[in-house]
Amino acid sequence: MKEFFITDCVQQENRVITSTFVVVSKQVKPKKSGEPYLALTLGDRSGQLEAKMWDNVEEVLGAFEQDDFLKVKGLLNKYKNRFQLTIHKLRKLGDTEIDYCDYLPKTTKNIDELWQTLTEYVASFQNPHLKALIEAFMADPDIAPAYRNAPAAKTLHHAYIGGLLDHVVSLMRSCDLICRNYPQVNRDLVLAGAFLHDIGKIYELTYNRSFSYTTRGQLLGHMIIELEMLQAKLMFLPDFPPELKTLLEHLIISHHGEYEFGSPKLPMFPEALLLHYMDDLDSKMESMRALFEREGDQDNPWTGYSPSLGRPLLNTAKFLAPKAAPVPEPAASVTAETLPLAGLNLSDSDDSTPVAVQPPVKA
Repeated sequence: MKEFFITDCVQQENRVITSTFVVVSKQVKPKKSGEPYLALTLGDRSGQLEAKMWDNVEEVLGAFEQDDFLKVKGLLNKYKNRFQLTIHKLRKLGDTEIDYCDYLPKTTKNIDELWQTLTEYVASFQNPHLKALIEAFMADPDIAPAYRNAPAAKTLHHAYIGGLLDHVVSLMRSCDLICRNYPQVNRDLVLAGAFLHDIGKIYELTYNRSFSYTTRGQLLGHMIIELEMLQAKLMFLPDFPPELKTLLEHLIISHHGEYEFGSPKLPMFPEALLLHYMDDLDSKMESMRALFEREGDQDNPWTGYSPSLGRPLLNTAKFLAPKAAPVPEPAASVTAETLPLAGLNLSDSDDSTPVAVQPPVKA
């Protein structure tokens, strides 16, 4: 039974720990001397941890690969305000030693309840074509189970089992609320876009042992896969309006919002712009929540630098929490020895003689 999880790092800083992890990534790099060292990313269900092995590397280089499970002993400390493990020993785990539930993070929310919420949103659609399309995806025996279990990303946001469904339900709630403030926006179109915008993640990502990209996902990306999935479903809906299909395609390929973020097109109509900003907001809010959970120091309200967000973060709940009042030091007794010498007439005739303070003399 695994006892140490990555979220326990705060309590174990500067200590030698022994635990088991899945190898998320493995790199062999040269030291300045030319000798190799191992740079690993280790994972369990609570997060990921960078690890380095500097000594006796040749003995273990071929002993394991990415996605294998290891038992590791090493020193846990901080480097550039991030936890890092310096490995002393490691060995590959056998299949009988692995409990897969320990290594893949999973949403704490109820999957069935999330799916029911999604079903209710789709049932509320007024457009029969969009309603039929999304219900066809949800009824697909290959797509539905994957949609319920897939992560929404490899590392950036909602990177856990059930993350895609969690993200989409959260996104639909936000979009539904925002659409009420903008009656000119087509709510059904926005919510259909929310359902479809990341559906290709079920084929882009693999999540059997750790989260990584499939070959198809690496070569095509989820947007291209989604266009193919949409086209395949619409073959069974011959009455689907071609104009509506074009709008859905644009929602898919523009939802990242900027060329540098992978969108081949910028959002060009209100529903597309709304979807992009709500998607970006939901992903960033989840990234912040996860960073607070993963790296928040017990006393320090600041996290380390977040590469994905480009900044450190302040946990306002900790920052505003009542501070414990400092314990007052006991008052020192006043004696002749503790008073300043200047301006004092110290009597040495008797310990009980009062100490007279002379008034200052004017110049």
